[in-house]
Amino acid sequence: MQPTRNKPGRSSGKRMLAGLAALLAAFGIHAAKAPPWMDAKLSPDARAERLLAAMSQEEKFALLYSDYAMPGDPKGRPVPKGALISAAYVAPNDRLGIPALQISDAGLGVANQGGARPHSTATALPSSLASAAGFDPALAREAGAMIGAEAFHRGFNVLLAGGVNLLRDPRNGRNFEYAGEDPLLAGSIVGATVDGIQSRHVLATVKHLAANSVETGRHITSMQIGERALRESDLLAFELAIEHGRPGSVMCGYNRVNGEYDCESAALLTTALKQDWRYPGFVMSDWGAVYSAAKAANAGLDQQSAPSFDQQFWFGPPLREALARGEVGQARIDDMARRILRSLFAVGLFDHPAKPSAGPDDVAGHATVAQRVEEAGAVLLRNRGDVLPLSPSLKRIAVIGGHADKGVMAGGGSSTVWPNGGNALPPMPPAKFPGPPVFDPSSPLKAIARLAPQASVQFAEGGDVAAAVALAKSADVAVVFATRWEAESQDAADLALPDGQDALIEAVAAANPRTVVVLETGNPVAMPWLERSAAVLAAWYPGSGGGEAIANLLFGAVNPSGRLPLSWPRSLAELPRPVLRGAGEPESAPGLAQRIDTRLDLDIEGADVGYRWYDRTGRKPLFPFGYGLSYTRYARDGFTVNEAGGKLLARLRVRNTGARAGSEVAQVYVRLPDGSPLRLAGYRKVSLAPGAQAQLEIALEPRLLARYDEASHRWVIGGGTYRFYAADSAALDGAQQVELTLPRRVL
Repeated sequence: MQPTRNKPGRSSGKRMLAGLAALLAAFGIHAAKAPPWMDAKLSPDARAERLLAAMSQEEKFALLYSDYAMPGDPKGRPVPKGALISAAYVAPNDRLGIPALQISDAGLGVANQGGARPHSTATALPSSLASAAGFDPALAREAGAMIGAEAFHRGFNVLLAGGVNLLRDPRNGRNFEYAGEDPLLAGSIVGATVDGIQSRHVLATVKHLAANSVETGRHITSMQIGERALRESDLLAFELAIEHGRPGSVMCGYNRVNGEYDCESAALLTTALKQDWRYPGFVMSDWGAVYSAAKAANAGLDQQSAPSFDQQFWFGPPLREALARGEVGQARIDDMARRILRSLFAVGLFDHPAKPSAGPDDVAGHATVAQRVEEAGAVLLRNRGDVLPLSPSLKRIAVIGGHADKGVMAGGGSSTVWPNGGNALPPMPPAKFPGPPVFDPSSPLKAIARLAPQASVQFAEGGDVAAAVALAKSADVAVVFATRWEAESQDAADLALPDGQDALIEAVAAANPRTVVVLETGNPVAMPWLERSAAVLAAWYPGSGGGEAIANLLFGAVNPSGRLPLSWPRSLAELPRPVLRGAGEPESAPGLAQRIDTRLDLDIEGADVGYRWYDRTGRKPLFPFGYGLSYTRYARDGFTVNEAGGKLLARLRVRNTGARAGSEVAQVYVRLPDGSPLRLAGYRKVSLAPGAQAQLEIALEPRLLARYDEASHRWVIGGGTYRFYAADSAALDGAQQVELTLPRRVL
């Protein structure tokens, strides 16, 4: 038995502290009193208000812009002193204890194009389409926490992560940074990622508000769309992401909406974001997206990002002059600064300062997180004759194309992560932004060889079709890796695989009927060879650990469970805009502005994006939204939808009727009484052992049962009979259906 000790009471402790303070004072040493805004017991709003009251006008204006913080400033300015080499920097305020803002691109990891920073390698997540295809917000949050931890470790406290623009066109070169075509799925996955990032006291940025749906002419094109349609599609995705993730910042985009630049749109930044959604954080601009001082500030822009990319330093002297002329009020300047401070307090930047650490990342552990995202999000599109999973007892395996001997492809642009181990390939064009193309050094060839130790695993690079065919003929199975590099600032001209890869696949499939195709792409692609292939796996851009993930999926060490976050078109003719003028040309192409459509009519499809467009037009895509195959089989029954306490709950039982463990995505769709197209109203992913079952309860999102009323700025559930479907894709094949009559209700 341990002897007890007498612990001093609270009053005794206070007397001791008071005595110590008196002793120090006798020697002229006085303890500094913490400023009132450093009281962590206060709310972020209260702390921001106290700090704002202590600030001079000069100190407020210093928060309203960031400086570009990489070599090669467009206006020739040097990297600011104290800045880490990154997207932008806001200097600290030492008098008031405001931390520096070290801002990094980060859609898929701590981005560091071209390895520009010393010790700048990082873990690369798979593309956001892979994360969305996982239909797993918990895993998305874990991935966000991982990149937040790597950012914090490097001294970054702001990440430009949280891309939630809906996929309206499969040619958009930046779709790989976003989370698909459905507002509920995109909003919940991106919101979870943001929440994970900010759990590490790193501020995240949801972007690009709004309708930034193509890269062609992104600085000049106006997206024409009615308010109701915009609220029920793109803006709903943002609304949900903000609710789930509570991001410290929202970034306005380059494009116009109905003639107004995003960063000058009061309808977007003030009415929708700050008033209707009650968003308390701040709005930063994209790099080069500001065109005015007073108009932008009054519309709701709070911070000009990297003014070197704009025509003027708008939030410097021009904003001060607008304030002096009365075009902008002092209350608005205070609100801009207050919102920024409030976000810094809310995320913990004051109380948990980030600084570069001498210790290494958990490289292996973080790569495992990225690998799990890929394993959960790769989608098995075809598996004729159950050629997959491959047997480890195979004798001869041919691996062909896609630089699979070296690594896996990543998308280009500001989200590029210079991976641990460096670029697996020598420099390739384009050398300048959005390049160079990067391959993460996670070799599928080596991973396949490890899982089939008794097999002869041989590689053909694919440029010599005859050599590839000869190798395929001699093999038990041929695995062809096909790639298409896509990047920020440019769209694809079509959906074809480049560099003769279609012909390569055709030839290999003709030589070996057991041909498996692995696609590393940022979008859907045309597959003229589909019926001659045995299996197709959409691996997206696989990220760190991607080679190992692909091998695990091919051999069944992991059962494919990804489901398409987009509709996979048969051809461009099915799209709302089959022709996208200027697509395929780089942003810098001379005279591009004269060859593009500077007004894109999004009202063609309006809110009916993706699978809703197919439902409305009666067409069938090649593969529907929500589709994905497995190595086991599932059954659903007992589907009901009930209203309780103002909430709608769907219930159903899911059973694994096959012989392998796997994960199924239960999807609940709804048709409204007004005849509008199908909508995803809820989903849930569940993992089941062979023969196991689970009783699922899925909360349905009420805004997916409602229409937006422009006059009242409210969502309204119209009275009538609603039809609900429990399905495994938006095609509703074999779906269970129930009906429920609901009264009219304003949300």
